[in-house]
Amino acid sequence: MEERVTAGRVSVCRGGRKIAKSRHSLPAIGKTVEQWRAEWDAGRWFLTADGEAGKRLGNETIRWDPDEDWLELKLPAPLAHLANAPHGRYRLECPVSFPYRGDEVAAQTASGPVRYDISYDPGRDRWYLDASWRAPARPVPPLENLRARPVLAVDLNHGHLAAWAVTPDGNPAGPPVTVPLELAGLPATQRDGRLRAAITTLITLARGHSCRAIAIEDLDFADARQQGREHTGRRPSRGARGRRHRVITAGLPTARFRDRLVQMTANAGLHVIAVDPAYTSRWAAEHWLTPLRDREQVTTGHHAAAVVIGRRAHGHGARRRESVTGGDQRIAARRAAPRAPQARHANRNGGIPRATRQPPRRHKTAAADPEHPPNQGAEDRSRPPAEPVLTTAQ
Repeated sequence: MEERVTAGRVSVCRGGRKIAKSRHSLPAIGKTVEQWRAEWDAGRWFLTADGEAGKRLGNETIRWDPDEDWLELKLPAPLAHLANAPHGRYRLECPVSFPYRGDEVAAQTASGPVRYDISYDPGRDRWYLDASWRAPARPVPPLENLRARPVLAVDLNHGHLAAWAVTPDGNPAGPPVTVPLELAGLPATQRDGRLRAAITTLITLARGHSCRAIAIEDLDFADARQQGREHTGRRPSRGARGRRHRVITAGLPTARFRDRLVQMTANAGLHVIAVDPAYTSRWAAEHWLTPLRDREQVTTGHHAAAVVIGRRAHGHGARRRESVTGGDQRIAARRAAPRAPQARHANRNGGIPRATRQPPRRHKTAAADPEHPPNQGAEDRSRPPAEPVLTTAQ
């Protein structure tokens, strides 16, 4: 790169590298030279002005008045003769407005700096004005206040999001939800759009369950991607399992998902709780998958992991309580978890394979009864015994 800069051959394509390469295959994409030239020029036509604090309407170079809907630009010295307003400024004759979140732009112009971007769309033959600014930092409420309401637990997976609302007592509420998130083989703009759509669905679900926070795993595969398979640890490195693991790791947008989720939940008035991701899938398969499948017919291991994430967000352990009854609270036997389904087929040795996810039986000594049992007559006696005499040591 330094040699190219010294030689004056910097490979920078302001119009866009994709548009530049499409010039060599116009018949294949169904465009004419004139259409390609319009897109190329539109990619190079732009005007940007950063906001300035303390200036009128939040910007000195580009100004937009929310009351009168006019737009002014500060012209450079070579174009000062084109000014139609005082102080070398040019005011557009057409009105300019923001149909989306215009009230927020107007409030920002009165209180702080605003950045403006002017761009041209050749397909619609229209000019567009975009406004952006830095949102002020919000105070983070105490964790106890967020735990007083249900949280929406989300398990990020390859191709979808598994979500389930978890109440403050650690139990799932409502049916599990699967949000599709197919990002493989898509351009960056489409991936970002689908990620935003999935987060919008999560925000809608959180509001529907009266949640104040969304719980996610604090995942980061940066070290795994940099180390490769020479420093795999307990991860598969070779063969089909290693290739599949690397594909899944590279396809999980952990950092982008976390950043977008924080930004969009802040605009929606919600918060994000990041929990420890250690053994969430393992404890979910061992303690939650079987009872949840008995309750819901569409429960998967990812939804069970979401329940564990929600329990950790509320401060509970991943394991279920001991001696919890099964589906029928009146007649089910008291067990650590409901019985796993019985195997239907024999193994290779002709025996019945052991059912998976079967928790070990707990053998506990019965608690001592402080009260004396009532008088009972033996079956082999003709009459009940006499009243017992309690002797008290002097």
